[in-house]
Amino acid sequence: MTRLLAEAGHEAIAVDLPGDDETAGLARYRELVVDAIGSRTDVVLVAGSLGGFTAPLVCERASIRELVLVNAMIPNPGETARDWWVNTSALEAQEEAARAGGYGPFDLETYFLHDVDAEIAAEGEPHQRPEADTAFDSVCDFTKWPAVRIRVLAGADDRFFPVDLQRRVARDRLDIAVDVLPGGHLLPLVQPRPVADYLLHATLRP
Repeated sequence: MTRLLAEAGHEAIAVDLPGDDETAGLARYRELVVDAIGSRTDVVLVAGSLGGFTAPLVCERASIRELVLVNAMIPNPGETARDWWVNTSALEAQEEAARAGGYGPFDLETYFLHDVDAEIAAEGEPHQRPEADTAFDSVCDFTKWPAVRIRVLAGADDRFFPVDLQRRVARDRLDIAVDVLPGGHLLPLVQPRPVADYLLHATLRP
């Protein structure tokens, strides 16, 4: 997807966060993203999944014009990612969606790779790293969500964060309606062109 954004004339930077580093955490994630942004202004920050916990921290330290959350956790100030699951009843929503969809309990293939092209999944397999506990126990110590445009994009077929869960959390915590594209949790891998178009253009809603 970064290639598509570059072809459209934009500089796209994918920050590799050290999720498997037990000595890191949200403060370190913030530092790496802020360093990657550097002195750039007019930045569109895109965060997915657990990256939603890094996003508001970055917004307090960098010049962000717009924030786009893609299948992302949306924290409250002072929350940890571990507590987020309880506070949002995310596990119950996940289990309810699994019963309705008939796809059973969690495993990587079923919840993350079910709609990812096999060649792309195989290419990414050597780069998979377990997420360290410290990332889930770090407090997201921001004051409030930034006064910038925030958009939330969800995959209609996300099994990890079902779309109804994402709609509820975005409404309750940001008072924002969710935009939806076909695809699962790894939406930018499944739908790179539509996601790139979404970033480049207006919201899907009328």
